[in-house]
Amino acid sequence: MDFNFTDEQKMLRDSARGFCEKMSPMAFVLDMEEDEKGFTDDLWGGMAELGWTALIIPEEYGGIGLGFLDMIVLLEEMGRVCVPGPFFSTAIVGGLTILNAGNDDQKNELLPRVASGEIKLSLAHTEPGMTRYDPAYITVTAEASGENYVINGTKLFVSDAHVADYFICVARTSGMCSNKEGISLFLVDAKGAGVSVTPLKTLAGDKQFEVVFDQVSVTKDNVLGEIDGGWPVIELIMQYAAVGKCAEMVGGATKVLELALDYCHQRVQFGKPIGVFQAVQHHCANMAIALQGSKFITYKAGWLLDEGLPSTRITASAKAWVSEAYKKFVILGHQIFAGTGFMVEHEMPMYSRRARAAELAFGDANYYRQIVAGEIDL
Repeated sequence: MDFNFTDEQKMLRDSARGFCEKMSPMAFVLDMEEDEKGFTDDLWGGMAELGWTALIIPEEYGGIGLGFLDMIVLLEEMGRVCVPGPFFSTAIVGGLTILNAGNDDQKNELLPRVASGEIKLSLAHTEPGMTRYDPAYITVTAEASGENYVINGTKLFVSDAHVADYFICVARTSGMCSNKEGISLFLVDAKGAGVSVTPLKTLAGDKQFEVVFDQVSVTKDNVLGEIDGGWPVIELIMQYAAVGKCAEMVGGATKVLELALDYCHQRVQFGKPIGVFQAVQHHCANMAIALQGSKFITYKAGWLLDEGLPSTRITASAKAWVSEAYKKFVILGHQIFAGTGFMVEHEMPMYSRRARAAELAFGDANYYRQIVAGEIDL
């Protein structure tokens, strides 16, 4: 693959950086952590107007039709300033699920509305006691009842559930737990009867919720893909989501390194800028090495997904590597800033909290190491 940006990707990067820095300064991000909604209509409308929500949706469904690599460029810039809101859950996780699993009618109805920013989506997958993304942990059931299905059970850590128009609910329609063939995907009206949403307090201040489905009835027209055939779709979507989260972490790491280097020139100790001291230089060098490695494997994984090539091992390697690299990255940043970096008013706590949350999102490093091990031919 060619790691050089195209002219179009450079334009996307530059416009995204300008928009993000203007619309999502640190004070705004911290305010949105406390805000019940978690984003503003101006921010969401601006992203939709710039075509971000339409970026990877095919032109036939009202989108721009760019590739996932272009989305990685955008996500890197969003992660650089910790842009809040339901973009990831809607444009990536939700939109790609419908694109890969929906029938023609579902795509024609929903994808243009996703592209325009009219609707917001959220994937309801994780459940209580779920320590890994494995079908063995799917206990929410969807039982056939005449022409409908009735969904019962609880989902946890459902992102942006409070503003979602539709949930994509992962439920068991047949078989015993641990059976991959018994998983199906359902499009559920987020404001429908029997759906209750409870906010969860999170480390990163992002908006995640417990969602309870109590005798929620959906028609067979709301099934995404084939009954009992939803797990392969989820496995693919988790790859996209994991790599997208890696891109956000790369963006955050880039910003932390910029802050650290600037501080190394400004902070004077023993009559010299701290950047002249070898220990500090080693920290900066280790951060730069971790950043370059993270960028390489993230873009390599995104390229494989874009090209439709076998990508399981590389995407798993990317999430395992970048998750731990970013966590170590912010630790080094804190050591450079010392006590200053622990002040609430400083940017470092914002990035270190998000580093921990991103590490766990869509599976932690240990989970992805197991996937890598399973892909190795001994």
